[in-house]
Amino acid sequence: MTRTSAIRRPVAAVLATAASVLLAAGLVGATPGPASASSHREAPLIAGDPEVDNTDVYAFVSPERPGYVTFIANFSPFQEPNGGPNFYPFASDAAYNIYVDSDGDAKPDATFRFTFKDVDKRGGNTFLYTNGPVTSIDDENLLFRQTYTLQSSFHGEPFRTRVADAPVAPSRVGNAAMPDYTKLRDQATTTLSGGWKIFAGQADDPFFLDLRVFDLLYGGDLSEVGQDTLAGYNVNTIALQVPFKDVTLNGDVKRNPVIGLWSTADRAKVRITGSAAPLSPDAGRVQVSRLGNPLVNEVVVPAGLKDAFNALSPDKDASIPQVVNRVTDPEVPHLIQSIYKIPAPATPRNDLFEIFLTGLTTKANGPIKVNLNSQLNNADVKAATFRPSEMLRLNLSTPVTAKPNRLGVLGGDLQGFPNGRRLTDDVVDIELQALEGAAQTGKLVDALAAGDKVDANDHPFGDTFPYVAMPNTGAVNGGGTAGMSGAADDGHSDASAAPASSAVNAEPRQSSGESVPGMVMTAGGAAGAGGLIVGGMWWWRRRRGSANAPAASGPGFGGPDAGRPDPTQFL
Repeated sequence: MTRTSAIRRPVAAVLATAASVLLAAGLVGATPGPASASSHREAPLIAGDPEVDNTDVYAFVSPERPGYVTFIANFSPFQEPNGGPNFYPFASDAAYNIYVDSDGDAKPDATFRFTFKDVDKRGGNTFLYTNGPVTSIDDENLLFRQTYTLQSSFHGEPFRTRVADAPVAPSRVGNAAMPDYTKLRDQATTTLSGGWKIFAGQADDPFFLDLRVFDLLYGGDLSEVGQDTLAGYNVNTIALQVPFKDVTLNGDVKRNPVIGLWSTADRAKVRITGSAAPLSPDAGRVQVSRLGNPLVNEVVVPAGLKDAFNALSPDKDASIPQVVNRVTDPEVPHLIQSIYKIPAPATPRNDLFEIFLTGLTTKANGPIKVNLNSQLNNADVKAATFRPSEMLRLNLSTPVTAKPNRLGVLGGDLQGFPNGRRLTDDVVDIELQALEGAAQTGKLVDALAAGDKVDANDHPFGDTFPYVAMPNTGAVNGGGTAGMSGAADDGHSDASAAPASSAVNAEPRQSSGESVPGMVMTAGGAAGAGGLIVGGMWWWRRRRGSANAPAASGPGFGGPDAGRPDPTQFL
């Protein structure tokens, strides 16, 4: 099917497709519970099932461990630290997945599946989560704990159990109940055979942004900026670190360095509300949450398709015309034009089709003349099986940046977003500039140069796995937090500045209207509200090299002689 024919399919057919997806997922006519959504409460149904709400996905080359890549998937948004007595467990009747696609067919070549089990000793005796100080992960005073099983499957082979009953770092009740939470975090970090490292537990929410974009795009006059909406809140984190060879095509990172990834949560097809029974390993499941690039479903996808979108597998993305249309003609630039009188970039946004659905490559005949993060750049890939799809793509051969720039590729840092996503990549400011044409002009848009004025997380990240900051303990409405834990508890290094993959960038912001070195002269822009979208951002450095080279390369892009994309060839 060509992209053109897909876009011209009748709306009724699209709605029928969406309805069939919802029916298959058990969402139509269901009681509140199973939901299909991702990010922070962006889809209607997911608000009723936060345990499986996938908030963010990160992927970066491990800075302190050469040859290893780290994946982080976060769930359960807006955890107020004092939300007892049950606090915030992972769902025991769900499966949490990280998928990796190495050959570009939009189907997983590696699957990492986490399932959780409750160990609850409270019974009819107490309401307390702990009945005394908890000094170890297996302390008898910890009355509610969880364990998890990690299974893996490669190339569709049967799942293999890598570890069973691994400990989960508990919700952080407070300094009296858990006087040394750093110790609990360390004991919940496990090293497996093959060099894998795994972690599951609570953490400070690493995403930083001002979410008042929904109030007429920051108040209609940019007066509502500078407030980190997620400061003080926690999330549930799953972190996994594996060797390059385990996730690259043919295990050869030199020839095939580009991978794509996304995370999902699955619920049982039949779910009894209130049941404490764990999910059986062979129980039928349906996908209820999905996330690749940040905030796609929140802003790019229209309201009527939000629940259906995240029930889809990536190989079906390009067959949904309304989704494709929102990439090639995003809504937010038109809103900004209406409210702030800043002209929207011209459509169709074929550059966004490449960025959003194929990755950056010269092999798709797109307008961005660079080879960076498309699986088509892998030497051993079969182009005939390539499928445009929404996922976070990462080139493992891009060198770790000694001094990372929070603006990622926009700031001349090719290791940053959208080439994977580091914890400190400021995706909101990156996308805000992109959707308004900074990639086209090579300059920051003067009126929006300050972005949302939230440039870093409220707590620094760690310099070793699992990198995320310790959970907060203070009440959000009181303004006091103790998110770093190490400084408050025992001076552990988790409070130190972050490494190349996650350190808070100390470089000064580009001044308004200043030419940004290495920006790509493309059609520019991104799909999303207030810059909260995935596609369209990058302002790629001009780099020379063979079109077949696995690392970022290309003669430059944009300008009058730039090739037009041909997104139909892979549909």
